[in-house]
Amino acid sequence: MTETASTPIDSTPQSDDGIARRNVFVLAAAQALGGAGAPICISLGGIVGHFLLGTDKSLATLPVTGFVVGTALATLPAGMLARKLGRRTGLRMGSLAAVLGGLLAAYAIFLSSFWFFCLGVLFAGAASAFVQQYRFAAADSASESFRPKAISWVMAGGVLAAIIGPQTASLTKDMLAPTLYAGAFVGLSVLAALSWIALGFLKAPPIVKVQSTAVGRPLLEIMSQSRFIVAVLCAVSSYALMSFVMTAAPMAMVSHGHSMSNALLGIQWHVMAMFAPSFFTGSLIQRFGKERIIVTGLVLLAGCAALALAGSHLVHFWGALILLGVGWNFGFIGATAMLTETYRPEEKNRVQAVNDFLVFGFVAAASLSSGGILNAFGWNMVNVIVFPVVIITLVMLFFTRGKSTGK
Repeated sequence: MTETASTPIDSTPQSDDGIARRNVFVLAAAQALGGAGAPICISLGGIVGHFLLGTDKSLATLPVTGFVVGTALATLPAGMLARKLGRRTGLRMGSLAAVLGGLLAAYAIFLSSFWFFCLGVLFAGAASAFVQQYRFAAADSASESFRPKAISWVMAGGVLAAIIGPQTASLTKDMLAPTLYAGAFVGLSVLAALSWIALGFLKAPPIVKVQSTAVGRPLLEIMSQSRFIVAVLCAVSSYALMSFVMTAAPMAMVSHGHSMSNALLGIQWHVMAMFAPSFFTGSLIQRFGKERIIVTGLVLLAGCAALALAGSHLVHFWGALILLGVGWNFGFIGATAMLTETYRPEEKNRVQAVNDFLVFGFVAAASLSSGGILNAFGWNMVNVIVFPVVIITLVMLFFTRGKSTGK
């Protein structure tokens, strides 16, 4: 079906959710392919940065930070393109940005240019903002009852991305020898091109003609809803705390005498824990409600910090990282489902883009501050900071439960 970017789309599809289920399959495949770029950039960004820099290696992790910053900067443009060009075309623009970013990064390695490499990874990070829109695209064509499952199942594609990304990096990093690692970023571009192809099968939900005056409420009015505020707060807390602890964990493990291979294995289990619950998170939301699943996620994040503070053995680190991943999954997916209650169909692109801008702005800040706090105050302080954030979020969620969205 041809998209009509200028015509608002009804968010109440047919009761059988046929289009929604098809779109979930397409978007999960695109998530597995397009989402694989993140683990490639995160796992190799610091290594390549260290390789490209001279004697001063202090900026070696800047490419990884650049990836997160690129995601934050592109959230609003991603929403704007979806509104102007239609959801399918807008998402495919993100795939093209990833193709460009991968090729730029590979070329920068050939040139031995650190800053050019950072630019390529920045583009790859910008593409990740479009990948984040996949969960909203799944919600567009889903009925209210199917929506949590649709969001959850698309996020489950991240399980495959967590496997495809590192495996691609491992198999292709020497492909263009003697120039090491350039092949991995060419591989990223190939995966992004495949996601572009997959997104071509995305179908727009039924188009309903509406009056030209249906432009939606002012953005500040939407953002002033207590339900919107708490949904964004829960998403920010879940994602920023996850990034904050995850970024510091490998360095903390090494500093406590664990091997780098054990640190990387811990991160691999963490990423799997982030996405594996997505196969049933939607069903849990349907059964127990969004608020209870978000609360469970926040409690698991606090449990992660408590376990990390209990000791420095391998079991403490690995167990904490697994709890961190599951806690992020419940908190973030629950918050995403809650956000869909706060806007009308004609408002969705603006609200979703603002939400992701706020979320990834805080995630970028958390990523930037994590290493500094670890170096200045230690691993225990990183985990202590989790508790007040969780408590504040739980209090806000408690006092806004049952509040009307004002839609």
